[in-house]
Amino acid sequence: MAVQKVFKRYEYKYLLTREQKELLQNVMEEYMIPDEYGKSTICNLYFDTPQYLLIRRSIENKVYKEKVRLRTYGRAEPAGEAFIELKKKYKKVVYKRRICTEYEKAIQYLCRGERVVGESQIGEELDYALRLYQGIRPAMWLSYEREAFYGKEDHELRMTFDQNILWRTEDLDLSSPIYGRSLLDEDQSLLEIKVGHAIPLWLSHFLTENKMFRTSYSKYGNAYRTLLREGKINYV
Repeated sequence: MAVQKVFKRYEYKYLLTREQKELLQNVMEEYMIPDEYGKSTICNLYFDTPQYLLIRRSIENKVYKEKVRLRTYGRAEPAGEAFIELKKKYKKVVYKRRICTEYEKAIQYLCRGERVVGESQIGEELDYALRLYQGIRPAMWLSYEREAFYGKEDHELRMTFDQNILWRTEDLDLSSPIYGRSLLDEDQSLLEIKVGHAIPLWLSHFLTENKMFRTSYSKYGNAYRTLLREGKINYV
């Protein structure tokens, strides 16, 4: 049975050195605890049109943008757990609709249009997106090693550190081995802070005092820009 989840939050991103990450994690021990997945390898398939319409709209900083992706924790297995996600961003607020189903069924739905998610509001939104973006298909495989935490008192506060971000545009199968081109330097990590409202004062003070500044960073977007620079995509 497909399990649904809906998220509404603000997301802030920071590129950190190894030293900055270690310093922050020492402070976090008082306020944060590892979530249910703790340390994990996350694998994603991003879906897009042949003209890369979704990512082009995203990096153009439109008021409204959305992404369609399929996610697994580790390499996928046919009957293993997979998450079909529709991620929207409107006026800096992130809305994520998520359905959990079997990997094989998710592929049948996303690639062949076979309805496997049942009748639901999220299912209808996914159906609409697949109809709207004509020719949508797997466009990029992307993985990373993640450490995830949530607040001891504020469970809406989540912090994740992503390292070893890899991507490729061939072998677009989440059951395939994990390999690809790297996005970050070896000692870098991407911090994402996810909150329902404002960043807590302890964290805001720490970031300011240690000159850790917010950045605009899209994993899929940066990999797409690499393809553009290399002349492998003709659409601009």
